[in-house]
Amino acid sequence: MRIAIYCGSSRGLDPLYQNTAAELARHLVQQGIGIVYGGGNVGIMGVIADAALAAGGEVIGVIPESLLSKELGHAGVTELHVVRSMHERKQMMVDLSDGFIALPGGFGTLDELFETLTWLQLGFHGKPVGLLNVGGFFDHLLTFLDHMSASGFLKPEHRASLLTSTDPADLLSSMRAFQPHTCGKWIKELV
Repeated sequence: MRIAIYCGSSRGLDPLYQNTAAELARHLVQQGIGIVYGGGNVGIMGVIADAALAAGGEVIGVIPESLLSKELGHAGVTELHVVRSMHERKQMMVDLSDGFIALPGGFGTLDELFETLTWLQLGFHGKPVGLLNVGGFFDHLLTFLDHMSASGFLKPEHRASLLTSTDPADLLSSMRAFQPHTCGKWIKELV
């Protein structure tokens, strides 16, 4: 089993982000779960990879050629896949993973999170998607998602498909219990 981690190429200003990322990585390794991530050795990405490797875990990186020098591809990971584009990166991360967890990050992290949620909503995969809300980082985003639902743009079952916790063990427990909805079934039948 593997979990894809979506996270920042920056470390953020609060050490809590880094500490929680390392805690999550160690917890996954203790559970026998491999990590798939963006392939860099900088920011929260590097923290995740280094903590998992130090704990003896499997770490698979996926990085586009164009970001190999910017995100400084991690030379010590179990496997490092260098791909042509961000689209290939995201698809490979989905294909290699049994679930997804987003940590604090920027536009790229949100892009990966929302594309994975959209694919879940459409039934392109049935894997759990989690958000580790470190230090309230995602509070405003969660409030906005509630607003989207209350405004009729996001069905309640789709809103509920994003699993959220402040604790890595609790989030992983919710992910293990996840049952995908069938809202995307009609789309699969059309394809």
